[in-house]
Amino acid sequence: MRLLNVKTLQLEEFWGTDDVQPYAILSHTWLDKAQEPTCQDIENETKKDTKGYQKLESCCRQAEEDEIGYIWADTCCIDKTNKVELQEAIDSMFNWYRDSQVCYAHLSDYDKDTGHRLDKEKFGNSRWFKRGWTLQELMRPKS
Repeated sequence: MRLLNVKTLQLEEFWGTDDVQPYAILSHTWLDKAQEPTCQDIENETKKDTKGYQKLESCCRQAEEDEIGYIWADTCCIDKTNKVELQEAIDSMFNWYRDSQVCYAHLSDYDKDTGHRLDKEKFGNSRWFKRGWTLQELMRPKS
């Protein structure tokens, strides 16, 4: 399993369930391909000026506030160029959600800076609520 270190924003690999560190998982809607950093982009430190990278940084900041050292995000923690790894990731997805400490939902189309009050209509109209939810997101983790 590959996780993103919230302090260094570098990917780290963990082998076996005993080695995996506590982590948060990111639930989000994908931006266009040019905006989402891949595993290779994180390793090569490219796409740092994209909205996708900002999304990862935001998730890392929240995890760090919650005293969680790592995050898992499908966009960069899976090497999608490796078909075997991609299939293993798909097969392991439920377990990864189940074993995470918390799941953060990133609503890229909701502007939280509209004041202190929650705009329920705009919040409820986010793309995140309209996409197909996966079973693992609905069932796990508890937070």
